[in-house]
Amino acid sequence: MAERSRWGTSAVFTPAHASAGDAIKAFFDSRPDTVAQPFDFSHQIHLSKGAVCTDCHTGVEQGPRAGIPNVNTCMICHSQIAIDRPLIKQLTEMQEKGLDLAWNRVYDYQPQAHVRFNHAPHIRAKVECSTCHGNQAEQTVARRAVNMNMAFCVNCHKEKQASNDCLTCHY
Repeated sequence: MAERSRWGTSAVFTPAHASAGDAIKAFFDSRPDTVAQPFDFSHQIHLSKGAVCTDCHTGVEQGPRAGIPNVNTCMICHSQIAIDRPLIKQLTEMQEKGLDLAWNRVYDYQPQAHVRFNHAPHIRAKVECSTCHGNQAEQTVARRAVNMNMAFCVNCHKEKQASNDCLTCHY
């Protein structure tokens, strides 16, 4: 049963937010730029070695979501490359045990925004990944480089002469 406050109601602020602070953060779309990850994956190292975004984020060319790579995606290369490194040994053990990485999303939209983002039309329009995700080649650990709020998206659509009809992004 939910904990009760001194006023006799549930201690949960709203069904959507556990506290007033969480509700205020959601209202102002306030989120940390960095998010804790299961380990410090470096985009900088991988991109400097010749990898490209679509090597790991394979869904970006196939559908609406870029996807967060699973341990099997990592092992496509790392079954042969840098196999003596501690993190790669850890990945190998995870794969052998059937475990996966518990990545935390860096970019997303608040559910109440009802945003339906699809990577595919952006890729077809030749929008560079760095437009929304910043220069990953300069980042060691993924962090939010751009606050993708409505103003950011509307301005980009105007600049690229893309539709700004509400139903383009909202459902």
